[in-house]
Amino acid sequence: MESKAIQRLQFPAMVYSDKGGRTVPSGSLNMSCGFMEHKKLRVFVSVPSVKIQQRKLPLKIACSYNKVPASTLKSESFKTPLSEELILKSKSKEVEPYLSGRCIYLVGMMGSGKTTVGKILSQVLCYSFFDSDTLIEEEVDGTSVADIFKHYGETFFRDKETEVLRKLSMTHRHVISTGGGAVVRPINWKYMHKGVSIWLDVPVEALAQRITAVGTNSRPLLHSEVGDAYTKTFMRLSSLFEERSQAYANANAKVSLENIAAKLGRKDVSDLTPTAIAIEALEQILGFLKSEDGYC
Repeated sequence: MESKAIQRLQFPAMVYSDKGGRTVPSGSLNMSCGFMEHKKLRVFVSVPSVKIQQRKLPLKIACSYNKVPASTLKSESFKTPLSEELILKSKSKEVEPYLSGRCIYLVGMMGSGKTTVGKILSQVLCYSFFDSDTLIEEEVDGTSVADIFKHYGETFFRDKETEVLRKLSMTHRHVISTGGGAVVRPINWKYMHKGVSIWLDVPVEALAQRITAVGTNSRPLLHSEVGDAYTKTFMRLSSLFEERSQAYANANAKVSLENIAAKLGRKDVSDLTPTAIAIEALEQILGFLKSEDGYC
């Protein structure tokens, strides 16, 4: 049943690999966990027996999550401290029985680290990872989000976003990084609440610093302000957060970077690693699922 739902997503063809990193031919596929890269779509894959067709596409395997300052949140060749890695694995084992294969939806402002944290969660849970913006781009023949906004308008983009979330809601064992504005349509919450939704709450100042550091060219909603890069980014993000904060609060659980920093004795949220944020996300997911089941 689920394999049919996955096929109906009509997303770009995915290539699966065995533990040795080899391309798996058509036929049944035993559960495996790996990181695949094809064009703009990067996905951690873990699927039970599903009929697939072999495609000769570029394949990249990487089964490690990285220690990267939250101010950057880019995958590089760093290693996670052993203590964080052990805590993450232990917490994932504790969460799995309660999660029962439900999808995890990460929501939050642009630049909040949804993609990076999502990949860590998908790997430790052996889930698949999807970025909804990337799926929308593929649905529009590889057109970037910025160009979709420019040529087709925001309403067109939001319609595509809703359709992607609808299709994903019919599946299991996915971690989905959503776009910053996915929360504004009530219908999207109907789909996301079929899984577990987590709000990554990052101070606007930290978001502005991150986005300014990497540039705003790929952020179509940040092109309307005037002034220096940081100031206009901060002002626009503040306005967006004010518009969306109540919508973000619809999430089943909230991960506050300020709270994590305080708990760990860090002075700045930029000192947090994505792994530390992922651990807190699992804590919050577990708390929500236990309360849902009447355990607390």
